[in-house]
Amino acid sequence: MSYKTIFTALTDEALAGPLLGHATALANAGEAHLEVLCLGVDRSQTGYYYAGANALVIQEVIEKAQEEAEALTEHVRGELAKTDTLWSCDNGMAQLPDIGRHAANRARFSDLAVLPQPYGDNLGPEQEALVESALFEAHVPVLVVPEACEPKARFDTVVIGWNESDEALTAVRAALPLLKQASKVHVVVVDPPKHGPNRSDPGGLLSVWLARHGVHAEIDVLAKTMPRVSDVLMRHADDVSADLVVMGAYGHSRFREAILGGATRYMLEQSKLPVFMAH
Repeated sequence: MSYKTIFTALTDEALAGPLLGHATALANAGEAHLEVLCLGVDRSQTGYYYAGANALVIQEVIEKAQEEAEALTEHVRGELAKTDTLWSCDNGMAQLPDIGRHAANRARFSDLAVLPQPYGDNLGPEQEALVESALFEAHVPVLVVPEACEPKARFDTVVIGWNESDEALTAVRAALPLLKQASKVHVVVVDPPKHGPNRSDPGGLLSVWLARHGVHAEIDVLAKTMPRVSDVLMRHADDVSADLVVMGAYGHSRFREAILGGATRYMLEQSKLPVFMAH
């Protein structure tokens, strides 16, 4: 089992270098095909009336987005031509509220999406839309990579955030090709329930299943000594020198996490490591 089609989407040339580095490293390691979608973004607000605007002004906005997409495509093709990766690159234009649908239509025919961290300085709202559309509309796992991380063909030490949820199990299943390549895998359980069915052996069933796939994992049961579970998970990842975190995405609704916060939101905002997510 391996990833044979890897997808990524770009809307900003400044993100192209780091993102293509991660995507090509993974594609080369598994002899996979890399598909890149370059999108020009029409940032005019749908449904609003712009006083004094006429059809020529609206057309100018559309043409500008198309020109941006074509310029980005030319840059990406030039970068990919320098590699030994099997690749294809296409472009398109979308209004900001609809950008997720365009990306999802392409991402759904891939095994893995590699996308930039959606929150941070100089990042637009389209980055969040790309990550969420891959997870919820395309139903593919997403590797979210911070800009400062070095590209890797394989991850040596992996931390799995395990809470018995369907989302966490889906993420672990999808991450199997990466877990099989790892030298160390840590299943991290933070404050396991005292009355759950697996209270006497938290993470035990998962570790048995992983072992049958050739992945020998250590189970680390931790107390919640910090305000958020994600804080404990990230501190432990640093303690074991992990280079990848695997976890389920959005166990709560996206609206709840956007307003009140949550493990997914925090990891997407704060993680300095690549995070592998699935829903």
